[in-house]
Amino acid sequence: MSMAGNLRKVTGLDRVGGLRKVARLARRRPRVDLSHPARSPLGSAVVNCVAYENGTRVPGGRDLVETVEQVSKADDGFVWLGLHEPTEVEFAGIAELFDLHPLAVEDAVDAHQRPKLERYGETMFAVLKTVCYVDHTELTATSEVVNTGEIMVFVGHHFVITVRHGRHGSLGPLREELEADPQQLAKGPAAVLHAIADHVVDDYLNVIDSVQADIDQVETDVFAENGARADPGRIYQLKRELLELKRAVAPLSRPLMDLATRPIRVVDPEIQAYFRDVSDHLLRATEQIAAFDELLNSILQAHLAQVSVAQNEDMRKITAWAALIAVPTMVCGVYGMNFEHMPELHWRLGYPLTLGVIAAACFVLYRGFKRNGWL
Repeated sequence: MSMAGNLRKVTGLDRVGGLRKVARLARRRPRVDLSHPARSPLGSAVVNCVAYENGTRVPGGRDLVETVEQVSKADDGFVWLGLHEPTEVEFAGIAELFDLHPLAVEDAVDAHQRPKLERYGETMFAVLKTVCYVDHTELTATSEVVNTGEIMVFVGHHFVITVRHGRHGSLGPLREELEADPQQLAKGPAAVLHAIADHVVDDYLNVIDSVQADIDQVETDVFAENGARADPGRIYQLKRELLELKRAVAPLSRPLMDLATRPIRVVDPEIQAYFRDVSDHLLRATEQIAAFDELLNSILQAHLAQVSVAQNEDMRKITAWAALIAVPTMVCGVYGMNFEHMPELHWRLGYPLTLGVIAAACFVLYRGFKRNGWL
């Protein structure tokens, strides 16, 4: 039986029709590269399973258990097993085969973990948050900007198990890049962990560049001529999405620092220099996110100030017009009183004089308000 077939037995597919049915299914299906799809076209959580010796991919066809035993005896071999959102049943056989700690297995299956690095005996367990930028034609108060996922990595002396959650962050292209560099891949499972961490952090920087374009657009709209009428919901939405990005990026700083500085059995000292480089890139991403957060706070404060100024201008205009209307209202109110002996009632020029006084008073008030910028 091939390695892939044996692996499906380990993950529980032998319960559905037995090993003969699985073997016939594998023979009927064309050989496909399982690195790129989110889930295996064969229907299980297994995306790929490859053995490497001295940095070179070993052709398939061998039994998985025999392969694990063989690479365990060799000093330059390991198995890289890739999974996507496995269930507890699918992962149980794998956990038993590689002697994984139950707590780490529970975290890998349930997901929704904080970036961290833990060691269980001879096995290291790392959690990394993946992010991707969600394209949108126009930023609104409900637009999704950042989408997150997770990659859990089990690293032993002779194996690497990657468990991916989310519809993005495929490791297929990364596997191809590593296989094109056998010298780096020959450094063992820690080299795979470094490549994954470097890939994840590079995605952080790409997403940050895209988010910066949204922030620039919001800033331009706020400081435009009618900036006070801009929708503040877009600013709050960007702050919420930036907070989600920060939750994915910031906690990874401590695990990368441990990988770069602390002695770990499964991490070759030569690989630690590479982790220091990834840690520097992560620091840059963290600083940019903090700068964006401060910039958004400034944009929000500027927008609120613009709204306050616009409201004050509106109130001044309303007050000025009310003053203009008060003059004729007062004069008309006086002449509207029902008195019999009013000297102006029988004066021929009383009516036009009254209208002239009203017009003159309104004109003087209007010129004064206009000169002071109230109108």
